[in-house]
Amino acid sequence: MIRSKVLIGVLCAALLAVCMVQGANAADKIVWKSSGHGPASDPSQIYHDKLCNAITKATGGRLEVKPFVGGSIVPAYKELDAVDQGVLQMAYTCPMYNLDKWSAAGLISSRPGALAGEALRAWFDFAGGADLMNKMMEGYNVMTFPGALSPLPQEVFFHSKKRLDTMADIKGLKARCMGDGGEILKRMGAATVIIPGGELYEAMQRGTIDAFEYSTLASNWNMHFNEVAKYVYISPTRAPSDPQVFFVNKDAWNKLPEDLKTTVQACIAQYTQEQHEFLVADSIKAIQKFKEAGNEVLHLPKEIEDALTAEADKFYAEKSKTEKPIFAEIYNSMRKFGEDYAASK
Repeated sequence: MIRSKVLIGVLCAALLAVCMVQGANAADKIVWKSSGHGPASDPSQIYHDKLCNAITKATGGRLEVKPFVGGSIVPAYKELDAVDQGVLQMAYTCPMYNLDKWSAAGLISSRPGALAGEALRAWFDFAGGADLMNKMMEGYNVMTFPGALSPLPQEVFFHSKKRLDTMADIKGLKARCMGDGGEILKRMGAATVIIPGGELYEAMQRGTIDAFEYSTLASNWNMHFNEVAKYVYISPTRAPSDPQVFFVNKDAWNKLPEDLKTTVQACIAQYTQEQHEFLVADSIKAIQKFKEAGNEVLHLPKEIEDALTAEADKFYAEKSKTEKPIFAEIYNSMRKFGEDYAASK
């Protein structure tokens, strides 16, 4: 009897110890909410969700990152406002969606004359790009770091219902075009508008727009854009890359233990690179899919490319003189790196 009481006492003590450990673990657990910017079918949203789950797994659940689809927590393209306010602790989005806060955000985005692929990631990670972006965002409770940018392949210039042969076809064209590219095309006579990616299919069906840019060939095939536009125009002139960046709330980041910070950065660097490589390979396959679906896949006429390049040069020369100094600092840094990169080839 005494032996049984001793055994019961030992078991109770062990159970109490387990409960105390579990309680401590529960208290130590950190939960983040993170949002992508696109619909669930967008590869960027898919990789965002994979990344969130990978962080949770890699940290043994000490940091649980709950993924949310674009527009489900805050309106589409307002993800960084939510990160700034602490509604979200992390977001994966395009810098150009934040031109209302930072005019220089369009430089590190899908824009005419931007760095492409390998060069863009190298600039961001090792030539001061991430630091310049953080300098741009000073005053906001938002930050990023090397490894957080996925360059992605060049964007499709336009999916269009109308054939584009000369500049006359650009004038008056109702087109969804975001960021600096949209502003430049507007100066060239296009009627550009801002529409979230998840609404483009319906906007084309209703006739709200005649053409649109969105993302890579691979992404756009998965969104069934072959069904709403006959022509697929390819050119790196407007957007030689389609960069997206992971951003985190500064306060949430500073509260993380150092080992969790290292894990988060390592996971993000892995998945941003993996997404880029996947989309490069998948976009090659997508060209044939669009053709087999009856689309005409065409290179943008040189007349339009040359006109866009010339207008972009004027646009950035003007803005470098009138915007805050960070604009020219980022623009000149990217341009100098691009020149050095080209010279090394």
